[in-house]
Amino acid sequence: MSLGTSTSMANGLAADASSLNKLKLQAGQSSPQAIKETAKQFESLFMRELIKSMREATMKSGMLDNPGSNLGTDLLDQQLAVQMSGQPGGLSELIAAQLSRQMGVATPNTKGDATLPASTTSALQRASSLAAYGKQAPRPTLGQTGFVEKHTQAAIRIEKETGIPASYMVGQAGHETGWGQHEIKLRGGKPSFNLFGIKADANWKGKVAEVTTTEYVGGVAHKQVAKFRAYDSYDESFRDYARLINTSPRYAQAKEQTSSAFAFASGLQKAGYATDPQYAAKLSRAIETTQRLQARTQVASQSL
Repeated sequence: MSLGTSTSMANGLAADASSLNKLKLQAGQSSPQAIKETAKQFESLFMRELIKSMREATMKSGMLDNPGSNLGTDLLDQQLAVQMSGQPGGLSELIAAQLSRQMGVATPNTKGDATLPASTTSALQRASSLAAYGKQAPRPTLGQTGFVEKHTQAAIRIEKETGIPASYMVGQAGHETGWGQHEIKLRGGKPSFNLFGIKADANWKGKVAEVTTTEYVGGVAHKQVAKFRAYDSYDESFRDYARLINTSPRYAQAKEQTSSAFAFASGLQKAGYATDPQYAAKLSRAIETTQRLQARTQVASQSL
């Protein structure tokens, strides 16, 4: 089999069983190039399943849903999966390294016990988690979808400045405000732009909003009036939140646990960010919902 034939198959549909069988046969002949192409195909299969799970977790309008449009979407997803596969530092390199090691084939990218960087492994674990969560979790509501679309770009800007993941910030903002339904208001009904429920302590010199809130004392919910910070924009809210997490010794542990949504949420709960005993579980679910919606938006933009 020529290299041209192998490359042609690699550019085909990810679900082409015939191409996969031929590639696996060639890989059995200990060809480094065939191992690389086989690994890319298996990565494209994984990416296709990930995209599929994201689409299944998305609410459908029903207006344009029909067998023809579904087939077109499936074919587009297959091609998109191929395009997203084979990138440097991706899953295909891990698969190729494993195959080469098992078959005793020396390649430029496999020296000793070849492993992927921790960042790549973490991204793969996150993708697997999202795929599994997408099949089990309830579909996002229109309110959740709109909230994530509204605030993601601001959160991305603040992530670049501070390092706090945008999905974590948007997810927490969604949880704190009921996905925008219960944002803190100033007297008269004007927005406070406070998305994170950050209270106004004695050191706060800005505007203040006084509202009735629920606090847990000994696990029992109590209503009380509290003062909260007010801003001039949502960007200021995201920036003040990120500054608080990054500079306060109280949240130092949470800041070091951004590789896991649940670990980050647990760190915030242990540090006393909220008094709700179920805060970590609720927040991690909100972050996972945000990640699925943001990933869906990214996939949609890449398919245009």
